[in-house]
This record gives sequence, structure tokens and C-alpha cells, in this order.
Amino acid sequence: MNTCRFTQLRPCIENFGDAQTIDQSSLARLTLASEGPITVTYAPFDHIPTAARLAVVGITPGRVQAETALKAAALAMRAGNSIEESLRLAKLTASFSGTQTRNNLVAMLDAIGLSSTFGVTSCAELFDPAREQIHFTSALRYPVFVNGKNFNGSPTKTPLLRRMIETYLAEEVAALSAALWLPLGPKPAIALQHLVKMGVLPARNVLNGVPHPSGLNGERVAAFPGRFDSKNASIKTNVAKLTMAKRDLCRLVAGLLA
Repeated sequence: MNTCRFTQLRPCIENFGDAQTIDQSSLARLTLASEGPITVTYAPFDHIPTAARLAVVGITPGRVQAETALKAAALAMRAGNSIEESLRLAKLTASFSGTQTRNNLVAMLDAIGLSSTFGVTSCAELFDPAREQIHFTSALRYPVFVNGKNFNGSPTKTPLLRRMIETYLAEEVAALSAALWLPLGPKPAIALQHLVKMGVLPARNVLNGVPHPSGLNGERVAAFPGRFDSKNASIKTNVAKLTMAKRDLCRLVAGLLA
């Protein structure tokens, strides 16, 4: 784990107060790089749990998640923790853990047979924070903003963003060489495919096709494991596509188990 960026910005991080937000002033102090309207800002998402068996990949941390991580790191440092422990606590605090989102993800992971692959009754067991068997990360490790707003575009859109994938995400792949990688939606999948094409990540380790487990995506989440009648599906939900994705993933996971 590289702690250089945290060390360089430590005074700014330690003073990040409970009521503080990432405003224009803190954006300037925490900026790592910029390209046109795109700004990359530091937040403490450097911790990589080397025992992780599954990596769940989003696009990039949003403003709220970044603020949560910064406040957790500041609190940990003021309590006398080491940099490494402060980074670990910040990551655990900020990683997505909403009950509904987590339950949706567990249901889909169990539906494709991953519980058998990992030798557990249910993938819910992997979410024990003390065991750190899941690595929550992003295609773009550090928060990316466009004109001050959360970035939600293609992670390979510009040279700056591609370098982030080839540097930070590739570092995580190298540290977790035996892990399976689960992109939450098509945009994180683009980043993982970029590393597959580079020969950094084996294609068989990528679990493409699982819908985002957000509660706002409830219809697709229900359709994926087959709990939703296709006759009642809205125009936004392609049940046949989701069924095919589940079938392909079941085959892939069964092959890994074999």
C-alpha cells in the first residue's frame, strides 16, 4: 500500500472537521491532477485488503463518500492511529454498506453460485468487516469531478482517467491476483476490460453482467435471479438479457469451482 499521497497531504486531512465539506477551497488543497473540466481529488481510498477474495468495482467515489472517508481518517489520526490503520478505518467506514444494497448484492452473488466457490453458506458471510474478504473499490480510485460535480462518464474517456486505471486499479489487481472482480454496471466493466486487454487481468476473473444492487434498480435486481415475471417488466428492463447474463455467469463460476 502506497502511503505517500496521504503523508504529503496529512496536515490537510488531519484538519478535515466533522462538519467540513469538499468545497472549492478543499478541492484546491486536495487536487492530484486536472485535465480540462476534470479534477481528480485525493481521498483516503488506498487500503487494499490482501486477503480479499472478491473485488466490487464502482466508477469513482462520490463527494459524500469522499467526505466520509476524509472525516474517518482525520478522526483515526487524531486518536493516535498509524497511517496504515487510519487508511484501513477510512476505507471500511466509507465503503458501501447499506442494508438493502448489500442484501441485493448477496442475493445475486448467491444466485450465480459464488457461495459454493467461496465455501460459504451465503456470500453474506464475506461481508464481515473483520475478515476483509471483499475489496470495495472504484475504476477511478480517487474522486473525479467535472466542473465540481460527481463524474459519471466513461472511465477511459481521457488520457488522465486511463492513466488512473493503468496505475491505481492495476496496482490493486496485482495485489489481489487470485480475486474475482465484479463491476457494478457497464462503466466499471469498461475499466476492467481495459486491463484485460493490457494483459494485467485474466478475463476469467471478471464477473460481467450483474446489475447494480442499488435499491433504485430494484426491477433489474429482482429479474436477475429470476424473481420477477417478465410480463410485468417495464421497458427499461430487458429480462431476457439479464437471464442470459445470469446463465453465462453461472457457467463461468461453475468452471472456476471445477
